[in-house]
Amino acid sequence: MGARISGFAAESDGGFPPLKTGLGDLPESCVASVLMYLDPPEICKFARLNCAFRGASSADFVWESKLPSNYRYLIGKLLDGVPVNLGMKEIYRRLSRPNPFDGGTKEAWLEKSTGGICLSISSRALRITGIDDRRYWNHIPTEESRFPTVAYLQQIWWFEVDGEIEFQFPAGTYSLFFRLQLGRASKRLGRRVCNPEHIHGWDLKPVRFQLLTTDGQHALSQCYLERPGNWVHYHVGDFVVENPDTSTKIKFSMTQIDCTHTKGGLCVDSVLIYPSQYREVKAFLNCN
Repeated sequence: MGARISGFAAESDGGFPPLKTGLGDLPESCVASVLMYLDPPEICKFARLNCAFRGASSADFVWESKLPSNYRYLIGKLLDGVPVNLGMKEIYRRLSRPNPFDGGTKEAWLEKSTGGICLSISSRALRITGIDDRRYWNHIPTEESRFPTVAYLQQIWWFEVDGEIEFQFPAGTYSLFFRLQLGRASKRLGRRVCNPEHIHGWDLKPVRFQLLTTDGQHALSQCYLERPGNWVHYHVGDFVVENPDTSTKIKFSMTQIDCTHTKGGLCVDSVLIYPSQYREVKAFLNCN
């Protein structure tokens, strides 16, 4: 018996090597079925393992599962249509980058960890009381925004900023923010400085924020503006989208219309809409 075992060992050592299987032997279809359960960044990491994973990571059904159910609307709205032979991976990639629309006054992109949509609406797409009078407001250039300019208030009695948007959001809960800064930022000798010259009036009365949707959702909040020299995201409220195939129209505003005092020194950059379940949304907004 010992001789037979020794002989078998000798054949294994000097003959054909024992058969081994690895990840590269998995069929691409099986790998793709597994990749469907991973997040997009994880799929891209596994694509570097070998040819089977690289091929599976480009499968249309994998990336279609990562797109929101109304992605065809998003393609038409944000990409102006795409070539018929464009794969789902490339469609996902294009929708995940900021896509301008409405003359470049708005941008939209997919948030990768939730599959929801993010929107940024510039100050030029908002209705601002007195914006055409240079005694009160100016559009000033900036490098601190997604857009080339922000609206800067020098001084006014009646402060009112309104806006609206109609969009087919993927299903989910969304949060709306105003991005504001007290003071006018510039660079001096390569360093960022903020001019507080016109800042006044915001500590006397709070600013009132509100949003209203066409299906009756309403949110109201108010607070004092703070942290001069820093961009701050003021949370207006949340709204819920249940049907991704129906447009949701949202009206939003910020006002401080107590005419007993003037207020000024405020930069209005944009309005942001983010999926509420995005776990880092508040940290992200406060750092950008």
